[in-house]
Amino acid sequence: MVSKKEESKPTVEELLSKAKKPAQLAPAMHKFYEGKVQLMPKCSIGSTDDFAIWYSPGVAAPCKEIQANPDKSFELTNRWNYVAVVTDGTRVLGLGDIGPEAAMPVMEGKALLFKYLGGVDAFPICVKTKDPTEIVHACELLEPSFGGINLEDIQKPKCFDVLEKARAQLKIPVWHDDQQGTATVILAGLINSFKIVGKKPRESLITLVGSGAANIRTAYVLMMWGIKPGNIIIVDSKGIVHLDRKDITKEENPWKYDLAIKTNIEERTGDISEAFKGADAVVAASKPGPDTIRKSWIKTMADNAVLFACANPIPEIWPWEAEAAGARIVATGRSDFANQVNNSLGFPAIFRGVLDVKARTVTDDMCIAAAQELAKFAEERGIHEKDILPRMEEWQVFPREAVACALKSIEQGVARVKPSRQELFQRASAIIQNARQSTELLMKYDLIKPPPFKGDLLK
Repeated sequence: MVSKKEESKPTVEELLSKAKKPAQLAPAMHKFYEGKVQLMPKCSIGSTDDFAIWYSPGVAAPCKEIQANPDKSFELTNRWNYVAVVTDGTRVLGLGDIGPEAAMPVMEGKALLFKYLGGVDAFPICVKTKDPTEIVHACELLEPSFGGINLEDIQKPKCFDVLEKARAQLKIPVWHDDQQGTATVILAGLINSFKIVGKKPRESLITLVGSGAANIRTAYVLMMWGIKPGNIIIVDSKGIVHLDRKDITKEENPWKYDLAIKTNIEERTGDISEAFKGADAVVAASKPGPDTIRKSWIKTMADNAVLFACANPIPEIWPWEAEAAGARIVATGRSDFANQVNNSLGFPAIFRGVLDVKARTVTDDMCIAAAQELAKFAEERGIHEKDILPRMEEWQVFPREAVACALKSIEQGVARVKPSRQELFQRASAIIQNARQSTELLMKYDLIKPPPFKGDLLK
């Protein structure tokens, strides 16, 4: 039975009003709190005498141990749980190149999600350079202080180069959330979507609309998972990606050029409408709509079609319009619609997992392990057309996802320590619960001030 809530659809004006409300409230809220994250002690301080242990003279002893074995920094300091969120501010959300200072609120927000959802202590690092070599070098300089690096909001195509070089040169996990985080959650959603519609994904035709960081990495992750490369069609602003296009060169964008070779076995050409024909699933990570994708294109897709319209704040097409055109499953990037595809389901737990084994890197195989666990969690508690992924409030998914990534790290031989599955689960659960409960206690005792607005801020 369909509920009245499901039947009543908000008007475009109501949706636009709701979409604008966070931006209207955000400046005042940011000014009120003067930022979103802070440092807090984690060791016991009975009196100032204890500083003789935590600082001079006692601190010299752990310093000497780390000098003899630098890996001891993961045991004797909080390095094991520190992540640097690094950006040059060249592609911040939908704002573009706004500079490192203006990127700071976003990086702080990322750090907040890291802590609350994954128990990870993340630090915003906004660098004053646009040079990819200097960004990589900055990560190298930071490496002794951190257990991982999260690259964020770096424009393409240099974001691919920065990720590859930093991964190769650092001995800690380096991750680009716009690439790997998006790809992880998209794969999880597709796994369950194909189960619901009764299709075999490895035999299905998948179109990716947009050839930015998100969909380029999604293409590679899908292929690594088992999708036939030839069954993937990529569309950019100039139409379908194919090898005969003179504007796609190895020198300018080797990653898109490589995909032009591997994908599109039918050798389709033409505009975006041609890429929809017969597609079993379309994943759009392109410009905000609501008219970026047209109903007439969706009508040409295969039966039981799946559509992910991931642009924010307005998806490439309204979900109800996509459904009216024939899409059986529709997902967006918004929390107020069914089936939100949200990176926050990925990066906090994935880093929790690789940090807990003190991993030397994070791989796309770990993205796949995380995606499979996300899909499995949702399937176990029940999935249907309007509910294909876990939700952020289902915090129990994060320890499970962390364990999946940690075990994959151990399997791939990049973990510095090798706890058991049970030990990993207990550790991740305890750390994540501690972060959530600490925040609740700080709010309860007004150590985090109540907001200047009463009630639910977004209603």
